[in-house]
Amino acid sequence: MSAGPDVDGLPAYLHRLLDAAADLPLRHRMPKATATARRSAVLILFGESAAGPDVLLIEKSAHLRSHAGQPAFPGGGVDPGDDYPVGTALREAHEEAGIDPDGVRVLATLQELYLPPSDRLVVPVVGWWDDPRDVSVGDPHEVARVARVPLAELADPGNRFRLRHPSGYVGPAFAVADMLVWGFTAGLLEAILEAAGLARPWDERDVRPIPEAMLRPYTLPGSGDDDEAGDAAAPTVADPPPDGAPTRTVRPR
Repeated sequence: MSAGPDVDGLPAYLHRLLDAAADLPLRHRMPKATATARRSAVLILFGESAAGPDVLLIEKSAHLRSHAGQPAFPGGGVDPGDDYPVGTALREAHEEAGIDPDGVRVLATLQELYLPPSDRLVVPVVGWWDDPRDVSVGDPHEVARVARVPLAELADPGNRFRLRHPSGYVGPAFAVADMLVWGFTAGLLEAILEAAGLARPWDERDVRPIPEAMLRPYTLPGSGDDDEAGDAAAPTVADPPPDGAPTRTVRPR
């Protein structure tokens, strides 16, 4: 039996999150993955600063064809030789946000999530920054900026609402750090806040249309029109059906 994660000195909210990791309260259960689904991983990196506990987000470069300018967790597709999913998440966080893998304490891997629009099977990896450092943009072609977003801002009811996509999909959204966070990333953040006991009541009737500037045509993987950098970068948008079979949980490693 492998040893469990090192939880010494972690704040109470992270203990609550780890206790609930086997059944993260996701709003939308993902459908079964296709045989062609590409394996990906994202790093959900928590830390502590003068502003309190925070989580790391990146903002995609405006030059990308897919998901341009959208916030996301650092991450992307598996590379040959990766120790997937942890190695993939750490490598991508280093490339995109300059995060030293040796400075990240890996706590758990969460449920595999299938994203039909991009045909990806994504594993979120939860990490803790014992000694947080200044963040910086790794690859400016992929990432416009990196931000440590206070969890208090994410939980603030004034920063929460829902967005409606022209397809009819309505999902959670956050207005934080001069970013509009929605789709896959917002869904994960909402579930994390609930599991960590940080969520506060907010007006779920506040439904807004997605800004037109954020609605870019989605290119199918392998169509010849998709952008290689955007295709390899962290997934940001999911448009799953509201119901489906529960996903498998990957235990901490």
